[in-house]
Amino acid sequence: MIRGCLTDREWGLFEPFVTLASRSGGRPARDHRRVLDGIFWIARTGAPWRDLPAEFGNWNSVFRQFRRWTASGLWDVMLEALADAGGEADLLQMIDSTVIRAHHCAAGGRGGLIAMVLAARAVALRASSTSAATRTDCPSPCI
Repeated sequence: MIRGCLTDREWGLFEPFVTLASRSGGRPARDHRRVLDGIFWIARTGAPWRDLPAEFGNWNSVFRQFRRWTASGLWDVMLEALADAGGEADLLQMIDSTVIRAHHCAAGGRGGLIAMVLAARAVALRASSTSAATRTDCPSPCI
């Protein structure tokens, strides 16, 4: 069993939204709760979709369901409903990527454009392995 899966109370909040989203026809979903757990596991860990544990099902099926729910606007509806529900603030926490700052070493190399131009110039002006005396075209008329 994977730690951090939805409790029955949490699933009760999400169940009406995900079961209504599948009314458009097609084959009925086997387990929306397991798919939702898989999506939340990916969001929580930041792992690639292919690293989704097998307990949540096939990673590609979970990913496709995530994309369908995203295209239908289901996530916006669920977030609005959670915000309007007035639940405990400690239960509804999210991290916005705009407040996460990288270390100053992650800003890139030093020197910028001038260093790149000087390095390219040094490579272009480097002496070649053959001398100028041997670099002649055809010494006699080529027939």
